[in-house]
Amino acid sequence: MTWRKFSGEVLRTPILEEVEHTIERETTLGNKLKVCIGTDSQVKGTVTDFATVIVFLREQRGGFMYIHQERTSQKMSIKERMLSEVQKSIDIAYKLCDLLDLYDVDLEVHADINTNPMFKSNQALHEAMGYILSMGFVFKAKPEAFASSYCANKMVQ
Repeated sequence: MTWRKFSGEVLRTPILEEVEHTIERETTLGNKLKVCIGTDSQVKGTVTDFATVIVFLREQRGGFMYIHQERTSQKMSIKERMLSEVQKSIDIAYKLCDLLDLYDVDLEVHADINTNPMFKSNQALHEAMGYILSMGFVFKAKPEAFASSYCANKMVQ
């Protein structure tokens, strides 16, 4: 699984190692961190592009992110696609949660799902929320889900 920085630079070490180095570096610099993980997708003809982001927020000092992109030609309903996004976010959150607990870094999982029933993505809201919360993660949906709705969204277009 290839991860990169926003600049396009490919990360050379496994993501778990990279996140640990990042936490150690930022802590040494005196920054209090929070991590938000989110995924967004976009259908383009017969393919669906996904972007998953790990956003590091420095308390009162901005933030940065790591990005993973993938593509599938599997046909999915809107609900399946929303739940695939959530699955991708949970997969990475699960890989990182012990490390984040060790360093006392808060974690949120963001779902690009609208809380307004007028939007199609809303049909996946209850399943996504139940899944994320049952895994023990803090859940955020639109409009609070900036990691998926803004950060990942910019990477998937």
